[in-house]
Formats: sequence, structure tokens, C-alpha cells
Amino acid sequence: MKRLVVAVVALAAVAGSSGQVTAWGNTGHRMIGVAAVRALPDDLPAFLRTPAAAAEVGELSREPDRWKGAGQPHDRERDTAHFVDMLDDGSVMVPGGPKIDALPELKWQFDAALLAAGSNVNAAGYLPYAIMDGYQQLVRDFAYWRVLNAAAGRETDPGRRAWYAEDLARREALLLRDLGVLSHYVGDAAQPHHTTIHYNGWDRDTPNPEGFTTSRQTHAMFEGAFVSRTVRMDGVVAAMPGPSLDGFDLRVRTATYLKATLATVTPFYALEKAGGFSESDPRGAAFATQRIAAGAAELRDLTTLAWRASKDVSIGWPAVKVAEVEAGTADPWVAMVGED
Repeated sequence: MKRLVVAVVALAAVAGSSGQVTAWGNTGHRMIGVAAVRALPDDLPAFLRTPAAAAEVGELSREPDRWKGAGQPHDRERDTAHFVDMLDDGSVMVPGGPKIDALPELKWQFDAALLAAGSNVNAAGYLPYAIMDGYQQLVRDFAYWRVLNAAAGRETDPGRRAWYAEDLARREALLLRDLGVLSHYVGDAAQPHHTTIHYNGWDRDTPNPEGFTTSRQTHAMFEGAFVSRTVRMDGVVAAMPGPSLDGFDLRVRTATYLKATLATVTPFYALEKAGGFSESDPRGAAFATQRIAAGAAELRDLTTLAWRASKDVSIGWPAVKVAEVEAGTADPWVAMVGED
């Protein structure tokens, strides 16, 4: 409920806006999707490394915000995927809440840990699980793409070959859509306010020795129109860190990424206090650019890692190994079409 109230207040602060408050607004989410796809390495499928695909992912990166307002239970179940409210030490919501470094495997276990700590499950958010779910879906998409691509290239039966080609087109559309959804949540996780209890002004129930703003317009001030005015794609691309692909563990990687964003919360408030987000001060634009670049780099890396992981899995039923289909030692027809 607290988040819903904040959204209403922040929305009212954006003059002339008819949409709902989002993590980066349309501009920032588009930039993250486009910059990530443009930066994909050459070993990923060619259809994904095109200007058209980058533009499509950029547009689809906005989609989870466009889902809002469908009613209940839809909104309650999905809206809380956009954030996770942490204390400065990485505990979720309250002292004794689950630690971001020790997330339970399943979301229901995360919810149970929050309840055991006396916290409100709905208010806490479950952004890390949205990211992990999105990554795992992308692995499946890439695995099916590999199989369809390999089978379509060697199938001699005209009917089967036509079906493979049609299903490959469907899978490519699904893959772009699912990558856009993952882009959104990775982008949310780069926004400081989506990782902290100080999500719209410094929390008034916690110590505030630095005298940071408690204004309920803080969240809206930082995103949307501000990003559109001050952040440019060339700056985002220049600020993207290089690939980080070694020693991948999904749970550890997700926690590390969220903690890196959490570490920018206090610097954000210090910068706001120093006037860094005024129109004439370049520091606010630099801060926003760096955060959007961090989101684009993380999406680039997760997409690359999902592609590389997809060669080692099995798909369909009866299950067929992707590597065997690509090697030409397994026929995926029944697994793909269905044995019935």
C-alpha cells in the first residue's frame, strides 16, 4: 500500500503526465534495451544483432510498466516485481529480513522469511526473483531457437521443414518479447530507488543524520522527464563497463548487481542535497547516465550468458539435448511437435 500511495503522489508531481510512474520512464528503459542489444557479441544469433531487433527490444523494455492497471489479482502479483526494498546492509525491509546475499531458492520461501521477520510481503517487492526468472526464460528461448535453427537447416521433408521455419519465426518473436521483459527488470534494478526503503525521499522512520530530503517528489524528480532531458545514448554507450562473464552463478550475480545499485542510494541523496539535479548541474545527468549504462551492461551480459548456457540443456518432451540436435545426432521432431 505504501508503494501505491507513493506512486499516486509522484504521479501528481509530474505535470501533464497521463502515465504511471516508472523506474526510468520510457526513455531510460528504451536506452537500456537498445544499448544492450547493440553491444551483444558476434557469437549470438544474427537476427538478434540487428538495428530492428535493438529497436524492438527497446520498445518491449517498457512492457511491464504498460501492464499496470489491469485489476486484481493481476496488478498486485506483478507490480511488486519492480522493486526490492532493502536496508543499507542488504536486509530486505526490516532487520532480520532475508539477506540479499542469501536469497532462498524459491519466492514462497522468500515470502515466508519476510513473514517470520514480521514484514509485509507485498510491500517488500521481489525484483531479484523477477530477474532470475527472466534470465531462465531466456535460456529456454535460446535453447528452442538452437534446435529449430539446426533442424530447419537439415530437414529434408518439406512439411516438417516448413513447420520448423514457422516455429522458428514464432520463437524469435517470443525471444525478443522475453528479452524486453528481462530488460525492464534489469533496468529497474539499476535505479537506486528500486532497491531501498528510501525509495521516495529518505525514510522518515529511520535515522537521517545527514539531513537528506524526505520529499515525496524525489522519485519522480529523478526519472522520466529528467532522463529524457539529460541522458543521451552516446553517453550511455561510453559509460557501459566491459563484459563480466566469468564464474557465473545466477543467484550470486543477481545479489551482486542489486547490492551495487543499493550502494548508490546514499550518494544519490548526497548529490540531491548538493543541488546536483538542478537544470544547470551536470552531475545529475552523469549519475543517471552511469546508472542506465550499468543496466545496459548487465542486460548485455545476462543475454550473452543465457545464449551460452542454452547449448547445454534439454528441451521438449520426450526431452532432447540441444547439443545432440546441433551435432546432427538426434532428431527433435517428436520433442518439438509433440508425441500426441
